[in-house]
Amino acid sequence: MAKFEEVKNGVLFPAGQKNEAYAQYFVGQSYLQPLVSDPKVNVGVGNVTFEPGCRNNWHIHRNGYQILLVTGGEGWYQEEGNPPQFLKTGDVIVTHDGVKHWHGATKDSWFEHIAITAGTPEWLEPVSDEEYNKL
Repeated sequence: MAKFEEVKNGVLFPAGQKNEAYAQYFVGQSYLQPLVSDPKVNVGVGNVTFEPGCRNNWHIHRNGYQILLVTGGEGWYQEEGNPPQFLKTGDVIVTHDGVKHWHGATKDSWFEHIAITAGTPEWLEPVSDEEYNKL
């Protein structure tokens, strides 16, 4: 059994539906619950839930940024050229404009974060199984 199974039901906010709109940019299954969808607000806010082993592709936020507020489980965050950072509930990550990075669950735990995002994402290559399995 995976650690932090309760995350799959949403910790603070609902886990949402299967993240079909962005599935091509993830290895494994993620879920997305939009939290702010006001067209007058130029910032996206969503609850993203990752099944164990799920991670998103390397990506860059252009003309913006991303703030991750970890609300449950255990995960990873890595910026290109830096070692991966282990994430747990209460951690906060700030990714600045133009920084190549990825984030996702550990192999054996569900993971959830609130993503506050401005700008346009540029989706890149997947995090390889070889790279991920070294964590």
